[in-house]
Amino acid sequence: MFDIQEELKKLPQKPGVYLMHDKNDTIIYIGKAVSLRNRVRQYFRPSHNEGLKKDQMVRQIERFEYIITDSELEALILECNLIKEHRPKYNTMLRDDKTYPYIRVTLGEDFPRVLFSRQMKKDKSRYFGPYTSAGAVKDTIELIQKICTLRTCSRSLPKDIGKERPCLNYHIHQCMAPCQGNISKEDYRRQIGKALEFLNGNYQPVIKELEEKMQAASEDMNFEKAIEYRELLKAVKQIAQKQKITSSDQEDKDIIAVAADEEDAVVQVFFVRDGRLIGRDHFHVNIGGDETARPQILATFLKQFYSGTPFIPRELMIQEEIEEAEVIEEWLSQKRGQKVYLRVPKKGTKEKLVELAAQNAAMALAQDKEKIKREEGRTIGALKEIGKLLDLEDVKRVEAYDISNISGFETVGSMVVYEKGKPKRSDYRKFKLRTVEGPDDYGSMYEVLTRRFSHGMKEQKELKERNLENDYGSFTRFPDLIMMDGGKGQVNIALRVLEELGLHIPVCGMVKDDNHRTRGLYYHNQEIPIDRHGEGFKLITRIQDEAHRFAIEYHRSLRSKEQVHSVLDDIPGIGAARRKALMRTFQSLDEIREADVEKLAGIPSMNERAARAVYEFFHKAHIEEEGQL
Repeated sequence: MFDIQEELKKLPQKPGVYLMHDKNDTIIYIGKAVSLRNRVRQYFRPSHNEGLKKDQMVRQIERFEYIITDSELEALILECNLIKEHRPKYNTMLRDDKTYPYIRVTLGEDFPRVLFSRQMKKDKSRYFGPYTSAGAVKDTIELIQKICTLRTCSRSLPKDIGKERPCLNYHIHQCMAPCQGNISKEDYRRQIGKALEFLNGNYQPVIKELEEKMQAASEDMNFEKAIEYRELLKAVKQIAQKQKITSSDQEDKDIIAVAADEEDAVVQVFFVRDGRLIGRDHFHVNIGGDETARPQILATFLKQFYSGTPFIPRELMIQEEIEEAEVIEEWLSQKRGQKVYLRVPKKGTKEKLVELAAQNAAMALAQDKEKIKREEGRTIGALKEIGKLLDLEDVKRVEAYDISNISGFETVGSMVVYEKGKPKRSDYRKFKLRTVEGPDDYGSMYEVLTRRFSHGMKEQKELKERNLENDYGSFTRFPDLIMMDGGKGQVNIALRVLEELGLHIPVCGMVKDDNHRTRGLYYHNQEIPIDRHGEGFKLITRIQDEAHRFAIEYHRSLRSKEQVHSVLDDIPGIGAARRKALMRTFQSLDEIREADVEKLAGIPSMNERAARAVYEFFHKAHIEEEGQL
């Protein structure tokens, strides 16, 4: 179970994206944060108020997850990608698919241009971005055009060379006028090469040049020009930030990284589709045998995961080289029907993405360890607490019993089983009472326990005769502890059954107070108090509630399937509503039989005609008394 308050304590002080899920595990909100800890915690503070819509959203949150990034900028891009992919209910303000701008270099043209674009298409152009500032993108394009003197017009070249006069940019020395044939295609391509080099990240020469020009303008007292260079310099530094979350190659790829310790490992997978990181998942791996090194874990994961997944991307990026790389590549290529590449990036953006996946894997592993530790405290640790309380060693299997009936009619019994502190539902059993009539809980429990353990002893004997003592039938395994839903009376019934069958199994009772809340255990003729804040107490309560739920559920199923036949069903004019009214008013068939017409007519939903029908049925029809209500 996801404990929101506990998970809030583990949030890192790192930038990233958080995803809020509702009770159906649907993503209802995606947001980004400079600090995941500070931002996500805000939602669950009583004083937090972001409006009615956000309050409604917070009330629906059942769990949250998050992806850490290296910067707020990456978190923003990832947030955009995930919102486009999942369309969360409460992210209506971010529906626009054109949120972030790109720089487009039209390499498909003979004389390419550097343009501003809101979309990244699969054409012959090369895209850079996305970026967060449209103004910075425009300033950078303008800067590139000034440095490289590239064209901005939409003329079709070389077809339109010489047809019109050159534009203003030529006259202010910001374009070499390829429209006039002033520059060859090869020389122009060299200028485009400089622009691509700058956009690829080699911007230090430009920064140095701008700094020198800014200083020179300042020394010449040309402050307007110095300010212009300063603003362009600021734009260059902003646009030069590396973007790992989205790539311009528009390829499908999976980024895979492992975090491991001596016993367990977590594999983190980032899913990149059409160049966008659209999601991630992590997989817990139990390390077996000698497979403790990351390359071995990676190889095993690749074989198991991609043997069952319906889609295999063109490229898999992993942390380290693996021995079976060529064989796995060939196998994946056959499954995909096209070449699949298994690569270990050594530098640049791809390496950063793998590092980011590794960071998320390490965090997931740490969280899983804590989760397992808490779960062991709730289960095995709780059993140890109970065993210590009762002075019992090595309690692993616990059975609990309960009885359910309505005024003694159609009594049923339930047996629930907990192993290592967890419910083992495959071993649950139901009992429909055969020998007990009326509201006799002690007699009912005697029958249930006698049938359960007699059947178990019979199975054990049969298996022993067939030399199958290590096999288990439905009742073969006996518990280390029996827990009765009640005090002294229920415990004594269980001890009586065990003594008659020659069995020696510890029995304790789960005693409740006047408010029907568990207050202690009855064991060896004394009531033992329990720490209400301990895990042992919580486990006892869960076992008690589960036994009660299972019995009631069985009883309800019998009634809903109309397997419980009532004598009242045979009375003309008495339907389900009147039958229930009679059952609620009277404790037994004898009371109904002894009631006169006036008393019967006073029951809700009954009238004089129905009351007379009931009276005459019992006094004239001579129905046998063994009928069930």
